[in-house]
Amino acid sequence: MSDCNHDCENCSSKGECGEIQKAQLNKDYHINKIIAVLSGKGGVGKSFVTSTLAVALAKKGYKVGIMDADITGPSIPKAFNITSKAEGDGVYIFTAQSAKYKIKIISSDMLLNDSTEPIVWRGPLLGGLVKQFYEDVLWEELDYLLIDMPPGTGDVALTTFQLLPVDELVIVTSPQDLVSAIVTKAIKMANMMNIKILGVIENMSYVLCPDCHKHIELFGKSNLEKIAKELDINIIAKLPISATNVALVDQGKVEDVEMKELDNVVERIEKL
Repeated sequence: MSDCNHDCENCSSKGECGEIQKAQLNKDYHINKIIAVLSGKGGVGKSFVTSTLAVALAKKGYKVGIMDADITGPSIPKAFNITSKAEGDGVYIFTAQSAKYKIKIISSDMLLNDSTEPIVWRGPLLGGLVKQFYEDVLWEELDYLLIDMPPGTGDVALTTFQLLPVDELVIVTSPQDLVSAIVTKAIKMANMMNIKILGVIENMSYVLCPDCHKHIELFGKSNLEKIAKELDINIIAKLPISATNVALVDQGKVEDVEMKELDNVVERIEKL
């Protein structure tokens, strides 16, 4: 139904119309904007972008949360040195909080006794956990909830876009031709699902020479400008490869990363 507001509880059809029922946030909570971070494939630094973007927003005084929706490959807790396990009181699931900027974090990694244990679940269970993370976690008041999506366009991405009220999508890519071709699929999926795209971030775009400060393109010339023009998508940031930043993330100190290249992205999010 074109006029469906997804409020099945108060609908005369009671969810029997064939429409997919949206996940319902607890009435005592409020999340201003939900930003999903997606890549067409793994290995392009999507979680790095999610975590550093969350830090950049939190530095400006915003209340920020991260939902790690990469259920089978969670990496957000490690970036923030989160080793505690998720607890609950039978009604709510409690988040962890980052040490410096009090970013609220929930991840499947926080549900495991041993973080090296694999999660071997089929699609419906993975999607069900994402829905539970939205509905049952004690988010309280957030200015921004960032969702670190799994790579690709599979079950979890489909479930997230169908069930959660995602406001905008940030797509992460890297300069290689293959990756740029695959990220096109992610852009087209977002269009199919009627999810607005804030823009594309090219990670690992270049290395900055410490002597002459020249941008060195390790992967060769990117063709992202051509793809962005063809698909009418904005390139909102190009991030460098930095050994210092990699080391900080590996040490669980992502909140110490300085990423001025994300300033433009933050400004765009603030205008939503």
